[in-house]
Amino acid sequence: MAQKYRIYINDNALFIADRIPKQLEKIQHIDTQNFDFQTFYKNLPKEGKKNYVLVDKDPKMLFKMLKKQCTVIKAAGGLVANSKGEILFIFRNKKWDLPKGKVEKDEKVKVTAVREVEEECGVKIEKRRKLVCKTYHIYEMNGKVILKRTNWYNMEVKGSPKLVPQKEEGITSASWVNESGIKNKVKNTYPLIIEVLKEGGLV
Repeated sequence: MAQKYRIYINDNALFIADRIPKQLEKIQHIDTQNFDFQTFYKNLPKEGKKNYVLVDKDPKMLFKMLKKQCTVIKAAGGLVANSKGEILFIFRNKKWDLPKGKVEKDEKVKVTAVREVEEECGVKIEKRRKLVCKTYHIYEMNGKVILKRTNWYNMEVKGSPKLVPQKEEGITSASWVNESGIKNKVKNTYPLIIEVLKEGGLV
């Protein structure tokens, strides 16, 4: 099975695949021959909402080359359900998001996922289940271009516990959201979060 990667840069998405993704009609084809990620990134309109694709018979190799031009940070988070089937959302930086955080030194990614959810929302995770998906997004910090890889896991809590948002992490609210509420939340979230919800069969 061929590898394909979707990397979010603000509201833009860069695909690296062995063929053009079917679901996207409007997508700009980029020549892989002289592709330099840093140049591409610098020239990318910050306010854009475009899809770009690099087509290559070896997407994995191309992705590795891109990674070498970035500082890679690993993170993990959760798609957390309570006993009513409601999903845990947090509100941070004026957008709805899912709890996640950076992997600490010598920490297992699965352990990070649970720890971060518990810290950010004040809940106890009863069960951590399978990996939902991995997401990639790029941003700038202290003049460096960061590629963040996040592993997302399905998780469950007992009952419907009270949530305590971690204010010092900039989380102003945390809430349990039912199916119809999710449709409302996706109007004000990140494309990356919509991908996680899709992979989890929630939108």
